[in-house]
Amino acid sequence: MILYPAIDLKDGQCVRLRLGDMDQSTVFNDDPAAQARDFAAAGCEWLHLVDLNGAFEGKPVNASAVEAILGATDIPVQLGGGIRDMATIDAWLERGIRRVILGTVAVKDPDLVRAACDKWPGRVAVGIDAKGGKVAIEGWAEVSELTAEALAAEFEGAGVSAIIHTDVDRDGVLAGPNIEATARLAASTAIPVIASGGVSSLDDLMAIQANGTIEGAISGRALYDGRINLEEALSSLRERTS
Repeated sequence: MILYPAIDLKDGQCVRLRLGDMDQSTVFNDDPAAQARDFAAAGCEWLHLVDLNGAFEGKPVNASAVEAILGATDIPVQLGGGIRDMATIDAWLERGIRRVILGTVAVKDPDLVRAACDKWPGRVAVGIDAKGGKVAIEGWAEVSELTAEALAAEFEGAGVSAIIHTDVDRDGVLAGPNIEATARLAASTAIPVIASGGVSSLDDLMAIQANGTIEGAISGRALYDGRINLEEALSSLRERTS
């Protein structure tokens, strides 16, 4: 199982939100590129980036911080937030982002997701952010009537490389991941599913891995405040795999 350290970008800084609320943010590093280097030095295989301002504004806002991260490390990066047209998808993938994450547009314009998968094989993921089992969009400010499983079914066979499933009600509060909901989603689709939201300990990561159906996990706040030691977590996950 792959552990994805999260770098959430707000106003050019590395932050974590509480329950997706932009007014409840904690700054953990004012140099996102330095944070990326630290994660890379610890041995992580991927980075998970979110342009939080972009998610609310519907267009890239923290481009300079993202580009600094790309210049600071060679490990693959996946990026979400404000990516809602083909021009933006093209621009990010051409600049070196390994995989774009499409969230709001997956609900509002699923044909764009399919077209992007055709144009960029293996480099398009879908972000499914759920509140009470229903898909949240526009930076989690709106909740649709779609279930996570129904949205995933829209893209079965379309070439989506991964689904990032975030339980918004657990994000940034260290309440433990919603393994049951994520595993239910993973069981409903052939697309690999990555868990996000609520990871608070090494035990949480071990429990996600032990489930056996979830391909990866994203962690943010627990890494920043020291509840999870990244090097120890990576070692433990690899030992369980071997």
